Amino acid sequence: MTVTNGAALHNGAMMNEDGPWGGRGADGGDAKPEGPRNPWDLPPKGGKPKTVRGKPAVEDFVTKLRALRGGGNGGGGGFGGGMPALPGRGLWGYAALGLVCLFLVITSSHSIGPQERGVVTRLGRYAYTLQPGFQMTLPAPIDRVQVVNVENIRFIDIPEGAGEKLVLTGDQNIINLDYRVRWNIKSPEQYLFQLSDPDSTINSVAESAMRAAVANMTLNEVLGPGRDALGSEVALRMQVLLDKYNAGIRIQGVAVQRADPPDAVNDAFKDVTAAQQDAQASTNQANAYAQQIIAKAQGDAGAFDRVFVQYKAAPGVTRRRMYYETMEKVLAKTDKTIVEPGVSAYLPLPARPQAPPTAQAQTGGR
Repeated sequence: MTVTNGAALHNGAMMNEDGPWGGRGADGGDAKPEGPRNPWDLPPKGGKPKTVRGKPAVEDFVTKLRALRGGGNGGGGGFGGGMPALPGRGLWGYAALGLVCLFLVITSSHSIGPQERGVVTRLGRYAYTLQPGFQMTLPAPIDRVQVVNVENIRFIDIPEGAGEKLVLTGDQNIINLDYRVRWNIKSPEQYLFQLSDPDSTINSVAESAMRAAVANMTLNEVLGPGRDALGSEVALRMQVLLDKYNAGIRIQGVAVQRADPPDAVNDAFKDVTAAQQDAQASTNQANAYAQQIIAKAQGDAGAFDRVFVQYKAAPGVTRRRMYYETMEKVLAKTDKTIVEPGVSAYLPLPARPQAPPTAQAQTGGR
């Protein structure tokens, strides 16, 4: 392969005759035929280029440079003159390098919210937990970050849908319970790596705790005043069990939404409950009436005791006052006439009712 470069030829012509490749003759040939030929000179006029063993180092360097810049053997760019070669491969290389850098920056920087925690796994193993704020880690796939919201309150309804959840009470009765569990994440690393299915685990723990708590209560307690205490006891039992499992879950509360007998006997149970309520209402009314009678009797007894004390102090005066008070009560409800001594009393008698006129009187005695 022969490379022809006008600039190189011009520079070769300007070189000193005593250069490293020797001088030039008048005919353009070598002044010292026995010396090496100048690689920048043209062959003698009318002659053929001398055969050079091997490939010249300069030509090899130019060929490699053109290949790196996207040129080819038939191209007109590079050092061979003409327009320079298009740097297509160079742009693709820079683009790939930019994408790699962008990927490293994105996978290394993390913004953790105030209610979030970032769990970092290094080569698949838990490393540490990121706190809220802007944090940096090693790029993926070395470090991977999973963001977990630890303040969000989650809910689990038991049973799901319109099913029944029958529980046996301590007095051998069956009750249908609907309740809701409120919980959030306490330890994100335990929550992610200790439980394979957190929702299913919480559901099972809630059912176990509810059955254990209801087994110590009667049916009336669950239906009545013990309903609120039941939710608190179930939440406490659940927290103890989940802490033993290292689940990383905090139970916020358990609310009993419905406590009824089974649907098959619900109507009969309502009738019995209504009868019990009526009986209780009658009992309450009787007790109230008895309390009123007892209070009145106690008041009368207290008044008699006070009169007796006064009678012991002045019997005559007390008897006269009691007589006057008694007569006042009796005469206040009747019509009365007071007659003074020595005065003839005039007692108005009621008028006789007149008989209605007979038929003869009405006809004028005919």
